[in-house]
Parts: sequence; C-alpha cells; structure tokens
Amino acid sequence: MAQLPCPPPLEAAVVPVRFIEGVTRGFLLLRTINGVLIAQGDLFQVVRGAEVESRMIFRFKDGSVFDETAIFTQQGVFSMQKYRLVHHGPVFREDTEISMERASGKYRVKTKARQGGREELLDGTLDLPPDVYNGMVLTVAKNLPPGGSETVHMVAFAPTPRLIQLEMTPAGEQKVLLGELAKTAVHYVVKPKFGVWLQLFATLLGRVPADNHIWIITDGVPAFARFEGSLYVTGPAWLVELEVPRWPE
Repeated sequence: MAQLPCPPPLEAAVVPVRFIEGVTRGFLLLRTINGVLIAQGDLFQVVRGAEVESRMIFRFKDGSVFDETAIFTQQGVFSMQKYRLVHHGPVFREDTEISMERASGKYRVKTKARQGGREELLDGTLDLPPDVYNGMVLTVAKNLPPGGSETVHMVAFAPTPRLIQLEMTPAGEQKVLLGELAKTAVHYVVKPKFGVWLQLFATLLGRVPADNHIWIITDGVPAFARFEGSLYVTGPAWLVELEVPRWPE
C-alpha cells in the first residue's frame, strides 16, 4: 500500500450549507455534445442519520454503465465522507472501480482494459483537505451565494490519484423555459487547476480535462438545469439534462 504525497492546497475552502439536501429522485438524459441521446439516468438521494447518500447512474444503449456515489454530511458545511465510482462497458476504454474514504484517507482503484487487458489494482492513502468534493460538484454549485465563486478540491483518478483544484466561477445568466414559463439560470464554469508540473504531465499524456459547465436555476430555491463536460477525468464531454415524464397517448 502506497502513501502518495499530494501538493499542499493553498487554502481549503469548505462550502457552507445554504440549502439542506434531502430526499430526491430525478430522471436524467445523457447526450453527446451534438445532441445524440446515448444513455438514460437516475439520480437517487436519501438521508440516513447524519449522512446524505447521493447516487447518479447512467445506463447506455450498448449496455455500458456509469455509476457514481457520494456520501456526505451537512452540519454547517458540506463534507464528503465516502466516494465510489464504477464504469464499465464498450463506451469506456477500460472498466474501472474507484473507492475513497475521508476518515482513513484510503483509496482503491481497480482497472481492466477493454481489449483483453489484465486487471490492475492500485491502493494507498491520501492526505485529504476538508474541501474535497468528488461527486458533489452540482451540490456545491447550488449552494454558492449569488454572484459568488469558489475554489475547492477533488481527487482526479487517472488512474493514479492526484489532488487538483476546481475553480467555480459564475459566467452570466441565461433564460430557460419550463413549458411556457421563463426562468433564469446562472451559468457556472468549473475549471480544473493542475499546477505547472501536473499540467505538463497531463499535456504529454493527452489527458488535460476541459472546463465543465453547470446551469443552476436560482429562483428562490436553486435547481439543477444542465451540465456540460466530462463525468470522469479522461472522459469525453457530454450533456446531462433533466428528463420530463410523458404520458403515452
């Protein structure tokens, strides 16, 4: 088991709880940037004691699955406690299973290349700052104050874990329609910050994540409207939107 040093964060920016998270069930669509539907998804969120478990799962048309779970607390500030990511199937270059715990700092990464590769296992411990928010970016965006920006951290698994910063900045407002009702959504740009050496390393490997984009409707109670970007570090840019139930004729 390896103890991996992470670059010391400049400042840990834990995000205050402005809106308590509770029981949620949502239906999602996953599209390519060109608008082609490739998967349908579910968002499950339940409260168990002092912890909230949030799970997002996409099932692709070709049988591939993307399954991400974050367990966190919300006593004054948001604090991730456990994280798990599983994705497998033809959509992905390799089948991957990732787990991480805050209390112990332990992580485990299991990968297997799709084309007859052998299974590889990587585990160890990380020194995690309090503002690591894997699987919680949408929750963080909903809780930013009006016009506010924030820089937090996440652990990027590629597959070796590296601590990186995420700079979340508002980039204007956009009108959206709910039926015939117009609402205002705030557009946030989520920019990964690697540092000089990690940026150079990522560039050489061709694995520099692009900026992600989130739209949050901020009419009283914030609501997720749209996500555009990578669901995992080396993944392509996709669109995540809400599915609206329809009644068959």
